[in-house]
Amino acid sequence: MEKLVFKKNSKVLTNPPIQVIYEHILKASEGMIGKSGAMMIDTGEFTGRSPDDKYFVEESYSKNNLWWGSVNKKIDTKVFNRLYSKILDYYKNDKKNVYVFEGYAGSDDIYKLPIRLVAKKAWQYFFCRNMFINIETKNKNFKPEFTIINASDIINDDFLKDEMNSEVFIIFNLKEKVAIIGGTEYGGEMKKGIFSVLHYLLPLQGVLSMHCSANVDKNFNNTALFFGLSGTGKTTLSTDPKRPLIGDDEHGWSKNGVFNFEGGCYAKTIKLDKKAEPDIYDAIKFGALLENVVYDKNSRIIDFDDNSKTENTRVSYPLNHIQNSLKSFNKDSKAGHPNKIIFLTCDAYGVLPPISKLDNNQTMYHFISGYTAKVAGTERGVSEPIATFSPCYGGPFLTLHPLVYAELLNKKIKKHSVEVFLVNTGWIGGNPSSGANRISIKNTRLMINAILSGLLDNTYYTKEKYFGLSIPDYVKGVNKKILNPINAWKDKKSYNIEAIKLAGQFRENFKIYGKEVEYLINSGPLI
Repeated sequence: MEKLVFKKNSKVLTNPPIQVIYEHILKASEGMIGKSGAMMIDTGEFTGRSPDDKYFVEESYSKNNLWWGSVNKKIDTKVFNRLYSKILDYYKNDKKNVYVFEGYAGSDDIYKLPIRLVAKKAWQYFFCRNMFINIETKNKNFKPEFTIINASDIINDDFLKDEMNSEVFIIFNLKEKVAIIGGTEYGGEMKKGIFSVLHYLLPLQGVLSMHCSANVDKNFNNTALFFGLSGTGKTTLSTDPKRPLIGDDEHGWSKNGVFNFEGGCYAKTIKLDKKAEPDIYDAIKFGALLENVVYDKNSRIIDFDDNSKTENTRVSYPLNHIQNSLKSFNKDSKAGHPNKIIFLTCDAYGVLPPISKLDNNQTMYHFISGYTAKVAGTERGVSEPIATFSPCYGGPFLTLHPLVYAELLNKKIKKHSVEVFLVNTGWIGGNPSSGANRISIKNTRLMINAILSGLLDNTYYTKEKYFGLSIPDYVKGVNKKILNPINAWKDKKSYNIEAIKLAGQFRENFKIYGKEVEYLINSGPLI
């Protein structure tokens, strides 16, 4: 492939320090400095990822491994080559500065991926500097194993002829170890783009790539993993003053243990409250990058409750901005094999138990299902709970069939004798429209603490009848009445109706994964 060449009079900055980037962002009018010292920028028309515009080139290296479909859409090599050439011409002829990040994805020295990200906007480099692992000293011999070229000003005028979704494109060529981005400024495309690449490369080496948060005990042992979709409490529950954070979003599980893919965090800031989430609030300082927040132009004070730009306001910052992270103790973001795994769900039907223990096949079934529920009233037209399923709790980023990840998870769980729990942070005694309440964060934390401290090791369990889930008979500090969900319902008949309805949705969803997963069907709902 033709190599990337820059215009002779354009300035190329490779891994410039944060102070220089602040100056460049201000000079280019890309952003403003907030009262806390954090940089504030807008991401243009797109304030979130564009999953319908993501493609993989169909080529000989990866085509027999990729899980083709709506997540990984095929695109012809000719289309990629034409758009790649268009981007090369843009970089060759545009005189504006070029910003290059060179570093790593993965804190395990054996499995880390050397990456290069090239961009025209200073803030996009800033984002990469926060999210990936920086090189401590200059390395003239650095050789990337994957490159993303960001040309957000370039669009595909021929997208209809190319049978693509829009003029926006995020295209991966795994054989050539390169991806190109056009038409969208949103930095999350680069973050999740590298995540998708790791989801392809690592499982083929026996390393499980995971969309989860992770922490350890005060002695940096007893690793715990937290899987969960948005709104289930993954970040909140893994951010614990008594347990140092490994990372909040992306991890690998190798023969050596668990390691963070990233060098930073990317947190939502909508309705951010200092009392409720002090760690994130305090991380917003010099070196943090805020996206699409609303602020007073005179005082530079942010209104975190204002969603007039987007509901998806965000902040990226280095891990050492979190006071109780491994990085804050000058440790690498990695730890030993996990002792406990927690699947988080927010069940708005009021059906699933607040806490239950899973056997190996149930673990695979619920991992592949990746269930949570949208809550009635949170979106226009939503009048009752809507079941949402995302395989492996990270469907948009999987590049291989979900069963590949599930079987790898099962293999590691068996080898290291890991216990797995399903924790429901949703409603109890009914759904939201019935007037039922959400399980209190206090009760959820008591259950999490009971799991991680081993208080449930000698507890008796009772199986509920619809999903076959094993419910502990006792959790210290938690009212026994709420442990088995049917006991919290005044109208038992209504509970049965809702349970059967949800069980049916689980079964229907599981069909889409094909015959490969049929042997796990009996590990799901019993009806």
